[in-house]
Amino acid sequence: MRLFLLARHGESLLNVAGLVNADPARDQGLSPLGEEEARDLGRQLAGIDVDLVVTSRFPRTHQTAALALAGREVPRVELPELDDVRVGELEGKTIAEYRAWKRDRPRSGRFPGGESLDEAAARYADAYRTLLARREQVMLVVRHEIPVRYAINAAAGSDELDRPVHDVRNAVPYLFDERRLAAAAEGIARLSLSVV
Repeated sequence: MRLFLLARHGESLLNVAGLVNADPARDQGLSPLGEEEARDLGRQLAGIDVDLVVTSRFPRTHQTAALALAGREVPRVELPELDDVRVGELEGKTIAEYRAWKRDRPRSGRFPGGESLDEAAARYADAYRTLLARREQVMLVVRHEIPVRYAINAAAGSDELDRPVHDVRNAVPYLFDERRLAAAAEGIARLSLSVV
């Protein structure tokens, strides 16, 4: 059975500061707590042979994977389609400002200078299809909260990408087999109104 271990990165320094970061070049990496969360992820995965690590382009995802698999020789691939939602002009703003901007706007509305949540969701569905097309049996996929949330909810058959699960803990593996990840990809694509 193929296994996909989907995990959000450990707590980042920008999470601590309460700032939005969707530009990999502006990522400041993990906080001390985030580093410990990443090591704890490694302890949770100690009994599993991982064939491939897949990350987004963000240093916090690379750092989480490196700490989680410290001492293991595991091939790594960077997949830009797993990057966080591109928020354009909201880059570096507070989480409160980000939430205030998107409140009462449709998922199809683009962030100023960025992409819409629907466009990001379609990108995540494509990323999951890319992973499904690979041959490795066990993949650790470290990226951001929103694509993990979308996968969990879509795989469960929810009619909302943000419900029932909304908060995704840092550096906790969510396990998907091939069939459920395929269901997640299809559900995300459907709910993002993308063309499949």
